[in-house]
Amino acid sequence: MDEKLWYLKQANLFEQLSAEEIARVESRSRMQVFPRKGIVYLPNDPGQSVFLLTSGRIRLYHVTSEGKETVLAFIEPGEIFGELSLFGQAQREEFAEAMEKSTIVRIPGDEMQRLMTACPEIVLQVTRLMGLRRQRIERRLKALLFRSNRDRLVYLLLELAGKYGQSCPDGISLGIRLSHQDMASMIGSTRETVTVLLGELQYAQSLIVKRRQIILTNLEQLANVLDEVTPEVERLIQNSARRTQQSMTLQQLPFAKRRIPE
Repeated sequence: MDEKLWYLKQANLFEQLSAEEIARVESRSRMQVFPRKGIVYLPNDPGQSVFLLTSGRIRLYHVTSEGKETVLAFIEPGEIFGELSLFGQAQREEFAEAMEKSTIVRIPGDEMQRLMTACPEIVLQVTRLMGLRRQRIERRLKALLFRSNRDRLVYLLLELAGKYGQSCPDGISLGIRLSHQDMASMIGSTRETVTVLLGELQYAQSLIVKRRQIILTNLEQLANVLDEVTPEVERLIQNSARRTQQSMTLQQLPFAKRRIPE
């Protein structure tokens, strides 16, 4: 099977399509590989295609007239991006850059329009995707208003934990590697400020900072800094508390009861 066809079949967006429809999309699509920091598209590039990320990670961001970056979203494998071209955006408005070696499938916009006409489920999924991305951006903008740099950073860490959090012995590890500059670009701050704040949070035993890896050791302590947290973070806090309680219960049991028979 052609690699491009396999990726299209695995994408949730196309799961309602017949084999013939997917084969047609494949015949009109083109696969491309981008190295780390490779540019997929630039502002003012013509919006004639939609992109499906099959491996790697893509960063969408704006650059202000002063040269400051604002990160809009991270695209994960299986997600599409550049979808605004389907709704009248003739030119791109943001940068799309590979954060690591990434493979994409470029699907012509007119082919996607044809699919959306033939399969309303695709329209629903694309609209839902756009809504979720807009919701994340609006939440982050709300978090940036009238908050200190420390609160902004805490909000970002919790947001990343909700999406990329992975349980580990020390707490919740963020399954995405970001530089201090990346985080600064997401909260409207500077790299130096982020470095200082991460050091303070580590001193307060709220997290552990390793080389481009962050482990949140006390989610509840971090969440108490903010007025509200997302449902994803609430679930993480509850799960973390449950694991802590189970661990304490095991520690209180006599050693003989905790032994596992051979």
